[in-house]
Amino acid sequence: MTDTASPLLGRAGKPQSASEKDAFDTAARFLPGGALGGNALPDDVRFVFSHGDGSRFWDASGNMYIDYILGAGTLVLGHAHPAIQAAVTEQVSRGTHFFAYLNDLSVQLARELVPLIPCAERIRFTTSGSESTFHAIRLARGFTGRAKILKFEGAYHGTHDYAQLSTTPSHTANYPNPMPDTNGIPQAVQELMLVCPYNDLDALKSILDQHGQDIAAIIVEPIQRIISPQAGFLQGVRELTRQHGIVMIMDEVVTGFRYGLSGAQGYFGVVPDMATYGKIIGGGLPVGAVAGRADIMDQADPARRATGDYVYQNGTLQGHPLGCAASLATLSVLREPGVYEALFAYADELRRALQHLFDQHKMGIRVIGDGPMWHLISGDKVPQNWGDILATDLKRQAAFDTELLRQGIFVIPNMRRFVSIRHDKADLALTLEAAERACIAFKAAQ
Repeated sequence: MTDTASPLLGRAGKPQSASEKDAFDTAARFLPGGALGGNALPDDVRFVFSHGDGSRFWDASGNMYIDYILGAGTLVLGHAHPAIQAAVTEQVSRGTHFFAYLNDLSVQLARELVPLIPCAERIRFTTSGSESTFHAIRLARGFTGRAKILKFEGAYHGTHDYAQLSTTPSHTANYPNPMPDTNGIPQAVQELMLVCPYNDLDALKSILDQHGQDIAAIIVEPIQRIISPQAGFLQGVRELTRQHGIVMIMDEVVTGFRYGLSGAQGYFGVVPDMATYGKIIGGGLPVGAVAGRADIMDQADPARRATGDYVYQNGTLQGHPLGCAASLATLSVLREPGVYEALFAYADELRRALQHLFDQHKMGIRVIGDGPMWHLISGDKVPQNWGDILATDLKRQAAFDTELLRQGIFVIPNMRRFVSIRHDKADLALTLEAAERACIAFKAAQ
């Protein structure tokens, strides 16, 4: 490895092009904060996406990046995969959208997905992971006749009011009371949510002993952001939900089809009552799904509108043919022999090589992760819950992550990272070269 910067990778020391500057100026005039959403990068490393191919993308100034964010984990096939291009192009010529009635590709996709998802007897499509978790919660409430929902502290389940509680609290909660992540969450909503520390079955048992009769569902990320479940934790959640008549919702928006075709359910051997999907399932297009037991899912049968046990679930674009075409193409690629083995192997080698590099440079950074996800923390302890994450040096790690971005490795400070099936040995070599430059620059700035 060398500390000589690649002429193509990253924007360290390079000016923005006039067109990129103009894009930022225009965005500042018309978009709140000049941003598409709640994410913003420091001014000296921010960029405008131009185009992507495989494991890489280019900004509007022509700088190349190795992409480990991959559309927040959406692009397991990488950018512009030929199979998705072909499928979507063909469908465009046949029609982009009709209505939320059946179309041939939506039926085909449902037939493909249900046998792959261990908990699935029925499936309904949505257009995002947030919609999926929202509708799963409503179905659980309708099924149980109960109102409260329990989530685990630090988990992300989307953007709706029931999800935006205790996602990134500044301190651990007074359990089981939640902390709102944003203004605009009514107190009445907060009173319907309970919070428990992740990986703590004793705390969960205590909360359920007090509130179990009021809880409709427990929603859990099988791998909570960067935190892996301790042995027996998910199994314990499954058993406790059965004991208390609570619906277990496994949020597989991130893990679904990333840890194998059966997702985290197959990977950990735990089958919930319901599961939610987004990201990978759409192949880069807006597709999500709710899957689960027939007796829960059939509450959404339109024929039940006249009865007292109907739960409304609908959306203008759910099951839209473009998304279904991309989904079917994604599944076809993921079924190919050796795909998951190569995906896991690259992530394993990346974690090992980065840890060796950071140890050589005495960075005090630990590389963690499970399967095709990875993350960096400034500290020695592998986090088991949100409190452990708060105990790490988040400010220092964010500064180093920003330096990685400056050197052309697309990571978002203190956010989990992913790998795609398009990452290869050349990407690994470039990643390690850029990471070494980042180590040198970071230590020089201290």
